[in-house]
Amino acid sequence: MAVDGSLDGNDGATADWSTVRERLHEHGLRWTPQRRTLLEVLARTDGHVTSAELIERCRAVDPATIPSTVYRTLDVLEEIGFVSHSHTADGREQFHVLPVVEHGHLECRRCHASWEIPADEAAKLVAALERSRGFAVDLSHLSILGLCASCRAAG
Repeated sequence: MAVDGSLDGNDGATADWSTVRERLHEHGLRWTPQRRTLLEVLARTDGHVTSAELIERCRAVDPATIPSTVYRTLDVLEEIGFVSHSHTADGREQFHVLPVVEHGHLECRRCHASWEIPADEAAKLVAALERSRGFAVDLSHLSILGLCASCRAAG
């Protein structure tokens, strides 16, 4: 985290997190070294990351990191709009640092590889479900399970 409160991500883009300390305090959370470590780890995170992976990465920086602090902080960060979460087909939570382009996921049930489905690629499916069922899809929670081309070719 930069001195000015901005968070520099892997892609060079900078999100203004200058209010995060104040916002966490408004939600009853103190500014601690563990929370600062979590924010620094999130800043270096590209793509999806599970809470268990975040705990592991935080503990590599600060072994005193407590899992409950990470979970509680992630909940509040999502509530106040700094991160979002989705679920894998097996129910694991994954987190993204915002802003993130809305997308769903394809997951291979054999090799467990996963790929993002951009909103424009999922648009026909989303529109068909809304038209036929009146159902508004939350694409960030859409995971389609199947077999990837490599696993299908392997039999």
